[in-house]
Amino acid sequence: MYAPERHRAIVERVSTSGRAAVVDLAEALQVTPETIRRDLSILERQGLIRRVHGGAIPIRRLGYQPNVDSRSAVLIEEKGRIAEAALDEVPVEGAIIIDAGTTTGRLVAMLPHDRALTVVTNSVQHAIALANRENITCLLLGGRVRGRTLACVESWAINSLKGITADVAIVGTDGISVERGLSTPDRIEAEIKAAMLAAAHRKVVLADHTKFGDDHFAAFASLDDIDVIITDTGLDADVASQVEAAGPMVVLA
Repeated sequence: MYAPERHRAIVERVSTSGRAAVVDLAEALQVTPETIRRDLSILERQGLIRRVHGGAIPIRRLGYQPNVDSRSAVLIEEKGRIAEAALDEVPVEGAIIIDAGTTTGRLVAMLPHDRALTVVTNSVQHAIALANRENITCLLLGGRVRGRTLACVESWAINSLKGITADVAIVGTDGISVERGLSTPDRIEAEIKAAMLAAAHRKVVLADHTKFGDDHFAAFASLDDIDVIITDTGLDADVASQVEAAGPMVVLA
């Protein structure tokens, strides 16, 4: 396999899986790890991937956010484990706020039928999934619906959160860093995420390991605002320790 073919294969694997390890790429492409490391350096200089310890992750441009369908097809197993672990944060009865997103969507699908819950969400998809659940009262926040994320945003959604207090808010994020906390490409979505967190006693974040180390355009919370971050076992142990030192407990699912 020539280098250009190998480079295309690497970029495709990183984009599809959300992360690719040097050892796995070397085995799949039948070259040495040293060759893969050189390839990753070249691809990073070209702005096609981002190198991390032991491999590479996709480039996340500050103003770019993939649509729901694209994100649903990435890291399916990891998101399932994260959602399952998040069930421990759902009370037996009470009120919870659930943010729009693909990982939170997996949680919505797993909500037990034996818990009496009021679920407040800004996600059109989540609301549809919960509409016929007898044990759940679902409240959909109003506002403009963003086509890319199918999330209700802007003042109508934010005003609907005023005056309510939930047991727990479970939100997603596009980026997590010790320096800037939680961030997302869109300022309007950052505002609704911040309002959700402010309306709950306990604050939980669901994020796969590729979100760590990324900073996006609009920050919406610092790490010491958050009680728990639930992620997957792909997260580097040193990164997990640094995040925990900044405030939240980190759960690896």
